[in-house]
Amino acid sequence: MSKRRNRAHKTFENVPVVDAGAKGKSVAKTEDGAVIFLKNAVPGDIVDIKTFKKRKSFFEGEATVFHKLSDRRTEPVCKHFGTCGGCKWQHMSYESQLFFKQKEVVENLTRIGHLELPEVTPIAGSAKQFYYRNKMEFSFSASRWLTLEEIQSDVQIEDKKALGFHIPGMWDKILHLDECHLHPTIGEQIRLSVHAFAKAENIEYFNPREKDGILRTLMLRMSSTGENMVVIQFFKDDERARIALLDHLKAEFPQITSLQYIINEKANDTIYDQDVICYHGRDHIFEEMEGLQFKINAKSFYQTNSTQAYELYKITRDFAGLTGEELVYVLYTGTGTIAQFVAKKAKHVVGIESVPVAIEDAKANASHNGIENTTFFAGDMRDVFTADFIAEHGAPDVVITDPPRDGMHKDVVAQLLAIAAPRIVYVSCNSATQARDLALLKEVYEIKKYQPVDMFPQTHHVESVVLLEKIK
Repeated sequence: MSKRRNRAHKTFENVPVVDAGAKGKSVAKTEDGAVIFLKNAVPGDIVDIKTFKKRKSFFEGEATVFHKLSDRRTEPVCKHFGTCGGCKWQHMSYESQLFFKQKEVVENLTRIGHLELPEVTPIAGSAKQFYYRNKMEFSFSASRWLTLEEIQSDVQIEDKKALGFHIPGMWDKILHLDECHLHPTIGEQIRLSVHAFAKAENIEYFNPREKDGILRTLMLRMSSTGENMVVIQFFKDDERARIALLDHLKAEFPQITSLQYIINEKANDTIYDQDVICYHGRDHIFEEMEGLQFKINAKSFYQTNSTQAYELYKITRDFAGLTGEELVYVLYTGTGTIAQFVAKKAKHVVGIESVPVAIEDAKANASHNGIENTTFFAGDMRDVFTADFIAEHGAPDVVITDPPRDGMHKDVVAQLLAIAAPRIVYVSCNSATQARDLALLKEVYEIKKYQPVDMFPQTHHVESVVLLEKIK
């Protein structure tokens, strides 16, 4: 074991950082071809590196000395950058972020999928680079993450309560946030107020190791219509503490449309099997897009960048090329937002989704919006999207598919090949699995258009929309 660790610890000097890599890391390459992944450098930097891990074909390390700073650099706006894992590219100019995101999509499609591509439609950047998220989830901790300086100092740390994010890779360590530049101002105000009140009232914060405490998580949802949802998760029900905190928020923030809570005594924080209790206001808020209203409750899925979701959906609808006569299938339809967004330009839209509660939301939203040409079905995609289903509901003229990060199951791809719809629009949050699926489809389809879309500025994540047309 010691020899293996020794091989991992190497020092390299004056190494150029040449590219951006997976998971927000940058790529440095030595003169003799050694590849090193770094989390604290920007392409264009020239650095000294200390490695801490050796893989088969690369090292992982950290830049220790910067001999030259890249022109792509910018000053991070958040004091927590480098410790918080939420905005790994905040030290890179937004123009450069877009460049590397587009490059990733193109390289994944060509290298993984071995696909022939038309000229790329330039990436759609986000109008907002900060304060764009409409949903934020924070965790409470009775023992916050301490900096190295705090640990090494002789000062006794009295205040260890934290309300913030998990330290990357550490399930029980929470970084307390004094500021966050991802959510709108109202979210910042609510989060800070919750922390200040809970400390003043000495309400216990959750200890994940001891499985003790009261305050567990805080969820904020903020719609573009100005409606706001607050959901506080308690580990145990201390009625005095619960009512005091909820009444404080009710009085302090009349902007809160929906104030809810959960009592969750389980080992994990997931709320999907928990009862959500409405304390004040409605049990939902509304999001709006082109006059359509989407009802969002505590458990609903909705794209977390409302403004950019609109741009993504417009691109998807444009790629679909609808005239009003088409039968459209939307696979992995979620709460039916894309299905309803394209419905006014289609003859009929069929949506399929594995999560039953999402389908119930889709049906409710379609009814609320007066959309009568949509039909939604719940079930595993492989079990629902079958030859019998297509025979019953009709062969689609256009298929829109928006799968999770793992992409489509091979049986779903096989069914797409079997029905050979004239057009497929593939929306993906992971261009690597998208490339894998497109490689399987290329015997029947060719790529006519593709466009990356940036939904998450300051991160490495990127969406990719591809239009496939059946080869004639």
